[in-house]
Amino acid sequence: MDIYTKTGDDGLTGLFDGSRVEKEDLRVAAYGDVDELSSQIGVLRALGLAVEIDTELDDIQRDLFELSADLAMPGGAKSVAFLPGRIRDLELGIDERMDRLPPLRSFILPGGCSEAAQAHVARTVCRRAERSCWRAHRSHAYPREVLVYLNRLSDWFFALARDLNERRGIADVPWTARPPV
Repeated sequence: MDIYTKTGDDGLTGLFDGSRVEKEDLRVAAYGDVDELSSQIGVLRALGLAVEIDTELDDIQRDLFELSADLAMPGGAKSVAFLPGRIRDLELGIDERMDRLPPLRSFILPGGCSEAAQAHVARTVCRRAERSCWRAHRSHAYPREVLVYLNRLSDWFFALARDLNERRGIADVPWTARPPV
């Protein structure tokens, strides 16, 4: 199988139904941002995490691959079958982590250990992917579950970042307002 096809040299790309759209089409941007999120998750996984976290991230990457297929298929809704259960899994994971962690008393700055910092990068890329999907959704209605999943996933990454710092004994860095000048 050739890696390059030269079919995109004219500024168009193909959707899964064979239709051709401009590379800056909102749908292409949406699944491109989801693909970037999956790549950021790959970087996080490469940092060497506990097996249970790595397994969760593997599941999420697989979710994102199928979700991207829906974004690339006009009218695609295959992921609707599994996303409600996965949204519940994310919510349970968020609740479980946040219940174990010290309560938040202020906003926190992204950072801490390298794993937590990368989880924060994944969180912000997830937020961008969600915004891209909402923009595309306005013109090409996607199943609501796709949008809810990405919203919940960004919260999950926030909880994961805090958990990763806690596991390493590193405190979250609270944001504090600068004194007036």
